[in-house]
Amino acid sequence: MPEGLIIDDNRSTADALKQMLDVLDVPARVAYGSSPAMAVLGSSVPRFVCLDINMPGVDGTEILAYLRREPRLLRVPVIIITSDDQPETRQRVMRGGAQALLIKPATIDGLEAALRKAGVLR
Repeated sequence: MPEGLIIDDNRSTADALKQMLDVLDVPARVAYGSSPAMAVLGSSVPRFVCLDINMPGVDGTEILAYLRREPRLLRVPVIIITSDDQPETRQRVMRGGAQALLIKPATIDGLEAALRKAGVLR
């Protein structure tokens, strides 16, 4: 089973998400920012993506758009994990193809629910 991919420029947040996924027995790797993430996405198809929105350089909405226009990545479930709780942001990412959205700080229960909503867990 392929691993998921956590994309977040904040190491503490990314590492906390990785630990929660480990507890849920869901394998994932971490990309600390958009450049490392694009390198991973260029060579592999993750099982799912946990994606931060606010990152320097290429932000999460641009990565989401890439995932939705790249044929081999089109069906990868995307869970947005962000501190931006604005209704416009929520609408934009859900219209952009995300399956779920979590507001930081994420909890293990919230992450598990988002994974279920995205079809990663049953």
